[in-house]
Amino acid sequence: MSCRIDRRSTEQGLVLYISGRLAEEDLDVVRNALNEGRVAALDLAEVELVGRDAVQLLVHAEAGGIELRGCPAYIREWMANERESGPGLE
Repeated sequence: MSCRIDRRSTEQGLVLYISGRLAEEDLDVVRNALNEGRVAALDLAEVELVGRDAVQLLVHAEAGGIELRGCPAYIREWMANERESGPGLE
């Protein structure tokens, strides 16, 4: 299964609902949406698998004020490790 990204507008802004495997080739869609500045949150409750590039993007998004909803524990832990290791963020 590949990644699926659904967009829903809310009063707070755009929410991206991401499901499946968030791989490097899927990140451009997420980056483009984030660069538009309308994204208020990423809902990750249905994400099954991520790569390192995706984790780095999530760290960067959260640092920029994007809410991460339903983020699986293993992704949170990986994000914490990426923050501790410092450079290399996109």
